[in-house]
Amino acid sequence: MNTFDIKSFVISVKSFGIAATVAVSLLGFAALTQPAAALSATTSSGKRLLMLHDGSNQRGIMTSASTVRKALDEANIAYDRHDITEPGLDEPLVGANYDVNIYHARPVVVVDGTTRTRVMTAAQTPKSIARDAGLTLRDEDTADMSFSDNILRDGMSERMTIQRATAFTFIFYGKTETALTRARTVGDMLRSKNISLTAADGLSVPADTPITAGMTVKLWRNGIQMTTIDEDVAFPVEQIKDADRPVGFRETKTPGVKGSRTVTYEINTQNGVEVSRKEINSIITKQPVKEVIIVGTKNNYSGSLNEWLLALRTCETGGNYTRNSGNGYYGAYQFLPSTWNSIARKTGRSDLVGVMPHLASPADQDAMVIANTNMTAGLSTQHPGCYAKLGLSNKPPQ
Repeated sequence: MNTFDIKSFVISVKSFGIAATVAVSLLGFAALTQPAAALSATTSSGKRLLMLHDGSNQRGIMTSASTVRKALDEANIAYDRHDITEPGLDEPLVGANYDVNIYHARPVVVVDGTTRTRVMTAAQTPKSIARDAGLTLRDEDTADMSFSDNILRDGMSERMTIQRATAFTFIFYGKTETALTRARTVGDMLRSKNISLTAADGLSVPADTPITAGMTVKLWRNGIQMTTIDEDVAFPVEQIKDADRPVGFRETKTPGVKGSRTVTYEINTQNGVEVSRKEINSIITKQPVKEVIIVGTKNNYSGSLNEWLLALRTCETGGNYTRNSGNGYYGAYQFLPSTWNSIARKTGRSDLVGVMPHLASPADQDAMVIANTNMTAGLSTQHPGCYAKLGLSNKPPQ
């Protein structure tokens, strides 16, 4: 029995001018009459059939090429670097036959407002054409395809005209977002977004208000509502005190990481204004990671009380008892008058009440800073900068 030569048959069919579709049909019939081996990835000759669809033109080629690019090169079929094929030019061919669509690049003028961009593209969809022109076409934008009406300016080009959606601020039941729409009025915008108003809903502007760029539209519902949102959970901080490190030393051993929780609130809204919020329930969706910080507590300064006072006032004002800083702080130790008067009353020094700190004697200023430091949490809160800088003891030496 003679072997059926598929390639010769196709060529013969073409030579008699029979349509390619008939050749394909007969080819399918021939394949059914072949042994089972003919149904493998390629024919018995190791070749595969590619049916090329180039617009209204169709052509069949037999090839052993492993990609469309190689097949087109073997057949001396020209293509441009901007052309697109399906399957892709370099996509591996593994089957016995393929339908290959060829989309040739052509010039397209993309009109985006006052900007005109001419691009060579084989893209078939508006978004793809815009992308080739270096533009982004959003879902809310529209684009119309036509032929250029100015051949002298654009040549024989297609034209894609983009109509951009209008951006505005939409406060939707308490959630603020930048929204886009091609609608003409606020009412049209709501209908395009399938938003139906109820008797309890309020709108910040009338429904027939024209949509303009940058405007704010607020939609709310009066009464008590339930809403569920995601929130951050602050991480705890642990301080490890290290007596071998000087005062002022600070090192993060373990960075903290915020957690998250989903929380449900009962919100009471009246006339678009939230008047109360009550947490109903919450669940931790991500546990926070504790931050661990090492702080130094070693006292670098060991000396007498007079040395302690000298170091402190030198740090604060260079030791100037008459210092008026012009920012509400006075004297060698930079007292606020209110703090000075409070300490004077508590220590029975009524003679110092009403006296400006920088006008008091050096001895009185020394006595007041000692009393203030002993009566409070110490230098760590009263003079934190100098405390950290000098490593002075938190309380005055005895």
